[in-house]
Amino acid sequence: MRVLFFGDIVGRAGRDALMARLPGLMTELQPDFIVVNAENAAGGFGLTQEIASDLFKAGVDCLTLGNHSWDQRTLLTQIDAEPRILRPINYPPGTPGRGAQVYTKGGKKLLVVNVMGRLFMDPLDDPFRTVDAELAKHRLGGSVDGILIDVHAEASSEKMALGYHLDGRVSFVVGTHTHVPSADGRILPKGTAYQTDAGMCGDYNSIIGMKAEPAVARFVRKLPGERLTPAEGDGTICGALVTLGANGLAESIRPVRRGPGLLEA
Repeated sequence: MRVLFFGDIVGRAGRDALMARLPGLMTELQPDFIVVNAENAAGGFGLTQEIASDLFKAGVDCLTLGNHSWDQRTLLTQIDAEPRILRPINYPPGTPGRGAQVYTKGGKKLLVVNVMGRLFMDPLDDPFRTVDAELAKHRLGGSVDGILIDVHAEASSEKMALGYHLDGRVSFVVGTHTHVPSADGRILPKGTAYQTDAGMCGDYNSIIGMKAEPAVARFVRKLPGERLTPAEGDGTICGALVTLGANGLAESIRPVRRGPGLLEA
């Protein structure tokens, strides 16, 4: 089974770049499932149902979120009815939506879990214990053919700790949130593919997807400034393709980068 994952979509530049390149990538890479983090897809802050619908029509199977899950308040009343959109599983009980879902396609089953870290982030429930509780319901290579964990977190150490904690029990642990693709894609000792951050889908002539001048001014002046807005140049898409064996563990992980902003892979 082949799973294609893309990191945080930032604004229209990221949306347009991903949707323009998906048809060719689907033909070239032949993924069984496509999962995308979309928590910055709507003007850099959150996700709307309309944007989600466009991404699903383009071929995306699942959208994950993060700390900007509720920036677009309309999603609060819509997410329960859309199982293809996941918010972090370690939000408190009673939060709208779901943090994990099994998707079936072509006779294959993929469990996707979205979890948020706690270091330098909102103080949510323990991500380690929360993911463990969800994994107790499933068996890799048995009830599901693959398990993908999107770890939306600031600290690389926390992402790595989750990777090793889950090694051998899931197919792929991939980090999101920092918007910069890491070069450490690898298979851990017990067979789980890992990458600290997938990177973003957006305009890399920017400060993590936002127009550079206002972002720089915040650091230089240390005063409140104009609201940050997404950069609007040509977008680059960043992610990874993971191939799984019959037991659900990883056989390979390859970076996928397309666009003018970075060295392509």
